[in-house]
Parts: sequence; structure tokens; C-alpha cells
Amino acid sequence: MRTLDISVVVCVYTEDRWEDILAAVDSVRAQSRPALETLLVVDHNQALLDRLSKEYKETEGVRVLANAGPRGLSAGRNTGIAASYGDVIAFLDDDAVAERDWLLHFAEGYEDPLVMAVGGRTMPIWASGRRPAWFPEEFDWVVGCTYKGLPPGRVQVRNVLGGNASFRRSAFDAAGGFATGIGRDGDKRPLGCEETELCIRLTHARPDAVLLIDDRAVIHHRVPEAREHFAYFRTRTYAEGLSKALVARSVGADKGLESERRYTTRVLPAGVARGLRDALLARPGGAGRAAAIVTGVVTAAGGYVLGSVRARRGGATFSVVRIEGAER
Repeated sequence: MRTLDISVVVCVYTEDRWEDILAAVDSVRAQSRPALETLLVVDHNQALLDRLSKEYKETEGVRVLANAGPRGLSAGRNTGIAASYGDVIAFLDDDAVAERDWLLHFAEGYEDPLVMAVGGRTMPIWASGRRPAWFPEEFDWVVGCTYKGLPPGRVQVRNVLGGNASFRRSAFDAAGGFATGIGRDGDKRPLGCEETELCIRLTHARPDAVLLIDDRAVIHHRVPEAREHFAYFRTRTYAEGLSKALVARSVGADKGLESERRYTTRVLPAGVARGLRDALLARPGGAGRAAAIVTGVVTAAGGYVLGSVRARRGGATFSVVRIEGAER
């Protein structure tokens, strides 16, 4: 069987993350299974585009290009997909570094021809040096990391998580690209779920498609100090509710909320119970974690209700585009 080439796409938008961007690229170039290429897609920031173009002008295997679509992460990823040459396209956050065997474990998943996507495990690097005592592991998705409740090992899932994920090129031929209007747009409200919507759309287009998470494919993701505060926690969980409403509008509530039902009825109640137990045992942060879980559920539900109303009224829109140039 022919060895699959893997392109890595890193979407970037601000010079404030300059050192993080360089570290992300270095981690890709140090992989035990080399990437075919690394594409840095710059989101409507000419100064950053010029600076990165100069930095990597003489670097083989690294290309810098401008987001060819509207501002935002989804369009940046679509630009990277269209410009890439790999059989598989992997995505790495611009403030994360991949462990040496990251791409190796992704590649192993694609030995099964039915596998259309493989994700990995994302570990937080807290700016303060340690997890805030009140911050529940069940909500690590708030800071873009793997959360407590996901099954361990290499397992089949409904969707992969976008900052540490890969897709077979044919997945985009079947389902189109990432939907614009759902995910992040620079420093605006921290929306998400674009990869969830894509994965569900993919399994609609290809019912035989298998999507995996392999927790050996590890990246380490920086969590800035601003995201360690409860105010950001509330904002992000509310935005998640808004995003989930758009996903449900796109693919239907049954699929759009399938994993979330188990999460809210099993994983989160167990997390509250652990927090209350720790509080009774006078362990630090127990009561705070229990309260944070309850708050997260309430704010996400509020965002979902408002997002659903807006979607019905036509106040929230998104679009899916076919990736031109994806077939090489």
C-alpha cells in the first residue's frame, strides 16, 4: 500500500503569538514521520504575512500564504486544504506544539481505508504554571484541550477536535470544507464547533466513514492567563451554546447533540459529585469545580436557546464551500 503524504496546516492571525508560531512549525519539522509540507495560513494580517514570508523564505517544506476567504479560522483552514498537496491534511493550533510521534500515530489510523479523520489528545500548558483549583477537567474544551469524559485509547468518535486533527483529502471531496460563520474570527466571541459540523456532515455524505481519536497523538496547547479566569469560562461556554445551535440547524438536533446528551447526563453529574466530595474532605477547589460545572451547563444552555431563536429568525447564517483545487 502506498505511503500517504501528510500536509500540516497552521492558521495564524496575530504577531502576538510570534514565538508560539515558530515553536509550532519547529515541532512539525521535528516529527519522526516527516510531513510533506507545512502551510502557514495568515488571516488578513499583512504585517504578519510579510514577516512570516521573510522568516521562512529559505526554509524548505514551509509555505506562507494568505487566507483567500473571509476572515476567520474556517476560511483559513479551507485555504490551506486547497493549497496543500498531501493525501491527508493535519491541523495544528498556532499556540501548540506537537510531540515527536504526532504524525506517526495519525498515519497509523489511515491504514484502514474507511478512516476519514483522526484526532489526538491536547494537553493544556497553563500560563500560571498549574491548573486553577476551580477549573474542572470536564470543561477543558473551554481552553481547546481534551476534556475528562472522552474515552481513552484509539476509539471511534462522532467528531474530532479541530486544533489537533487530520482528515483524508477525500473527506473534503465528499463533504466540502469547513463552514464559515460558525467558528472563530480572530479576537471576537470565542465560537467553535466548526469541526463538529464538518464531521457530522461527512458521515452523512459517507455513511461508511470512520472517525477516530488516538490519544497517543499528543500536542501541548498554551492557555494564556486571560483564559484562566472565570469570566472567560462563562463567555466560552455561552459561545459554545450559540455554536451548537448552528450545528443543530445544519445537521439536525439528533446528531448535533448526540454526544452532548451523554456528556451532560453522565460525565457532568459525576464531576459535580466529585467536586462536592472534595469540598466535604476540605480539598482545594472542590466546591468551585462543582459550581463551575453547573454554571457551564446553564450558560451553554442559555446560548443554545438564544442561538436557536436567532437561527429560526434567520439572524445567524453560515455557508459551506466546495474546496477548489483539493484534488491533486
